[in-house]
Amino acid sequence: MKRSLIAAAITLALLIGPASAKTLRIGLAEDPDTLDPTLSRTLVARIVFAAMCDKLFDLGANLEIVPQLATSYSWSDDNKALTLHLRENVKFQNGEPFDAGAVKFSLERHLTMPGTNRKGEIAAITGVSAVDDHTVRLELSTPFAPLLSQLADRGGMMVAPKATQAAGDKFAQHPVCVGPFKLRERVAQDRIVLERDPQYWDKDHFRLDEVVYRPLPDSSVRLANLRSGDLDMIERVAATDMAALRQDQRFATVSAPELGWTGIMVNIANGAGAAQPLAQQKRLREAFELTLDRDAINQVVFEGDFIPGNQFVPPSSPYYVPNLPPPSRNVAKAKRILAELGDTHPTLDLIVYNNPEQLRVGEVIQSMAQEAGFEVKIAAMELTSGLRAEDHGDFTAGLTFWSGRADPDGNISIWASCKGALNSGKYCNPALDGLLEKARQTIDESQRKRLYAEAMALLLDDRPFIWFFHRRWEWAFSAKLEGFKPQPDGLIRLRDVSLR
Repeated sequence: MKRSLIAAAITLALLIGPASAKTLRIGLAEDPDTLDPTLSRTLVARIVFAAMCDKLFDLGANLEIVPQLATSYSWSDDNKALTLHLRENVKFQNGEPFDAGAVKFSLERHLTMPGTNRKGEIAAITGVSAVDDHTVRLELSTPFAPLLSQLADRGGMMVAPKATQAAGDKFAQHPVCVGPFKLRERVAQDRIVLERDPQYWDKDHFRLDEVVYRPLPDSSVRLANLRSGDLDMIERVAATDMAALRQDQRFATVSAPELGWTGIMVNIANGAGAAQPLAQQKRLREAFELTLDRDAINQVVFEGDFIPGNQFVPPSSPYYVPNLPPPSRNVAKAKRILAELGDTHPTLDLIVYNNPEQLRVGEVIQSMAQEAGFEVKIAAMELTSGLRAEDHGDFTAGLTFWSGRADPDGNISIWASCKGALNSGKYCNPALDGLLEKARQTIDESQRKRLYAEAMALLLDDRPFIWFFHRRWEWAFSAKLEGFKPQPDGLIRLRDVSLR
């Protein structure tokens, strides 16, 4: 009898196979650039970090600041110091204790590490001191309204001091954070495998044993893998596929409007790529924008599912400026400007990331601009290659997207301020920097709105960016997946997510 029961158990185990491991397989639209939160700059890295690296705070469903590794905070009377109270009995994935010393180490690393992409986000911090093991005080050079929002993103991700120092410049290969899942394996352009951390402080709300991320830039390939059962979930579903998925009872779909933007970044002053008329003549940039029909791009590529716009915040934002609407397409006016400039057939090289939707956007732009005399040459690149080309100034213009931040400063300062970490076009206008600095230092929302409105008007006149829509995050997943809650930041949070 015992033998037959054992044999039956073995047979059942073999039949169940991988499903018994509670593995969630997610298809990503790109491969992350790096798994070091200090250096990372891509959305897909943030998606992976959401399962691997806790922050001091997180964003709630309505974009409110909610506790994560910090349980509470208080501002000084002059708003130039922030005291954080930390969660106790928390360990990093290698067993190191999470404490005030680890917060000091992580924030100072974000501020001083060579190549950091976090410094500009939290540059107002001038000192970090441990009041006791579970209390930290941040000293600021000036009041800084976006700080809590930044600490709810990569600027607030904590890394294990001993493991980080031991890994040196190889930390991205062996990241150690506080998080529900830890890195087991990464194969570039193929997979990232995370496994459950049994000592995680909130482990009872995480029911998966393993998460596998697969970068598949082609949205049709991601969808095919979902339909075949090789994936359980995909992000950034092509808008053209959503209608069919909604009718298929094997799957569920959800969506949320993004906080960010998509547009064209012009190389204004970065190396050889800036030696082009588009960089030197803002009237040429005006003519180019006049060739674009934002509504048509939305209809042709996204079946009208996205949100046309010309600002660095979406129309749903309280900082959107209604009296600065997108200009209508005007090919005749564009031609007149080109004639006045004496360049009726300008050439424009445009970097486009190598996925079907982005390529289609590039092709529609190419066709529209051609009607006025522009020759747009599309350079299709994989994401990290495109970012590298932009950093080195090897571009005239680039189709660029930003997933967005809850505070408007996070949507523009790192992109357009003179020393912005992501300002690959090297646009620099001291007047804009002054407005953004005042807005960061101002707590009063009405004053901030006025300052951002002035900044918006300045940018729309200079046109270092030509924004033209705001995406809608769209996910599809197996009907067996339960508990996923979409949020406007586009991240995949796995708390209380399970597979039946």
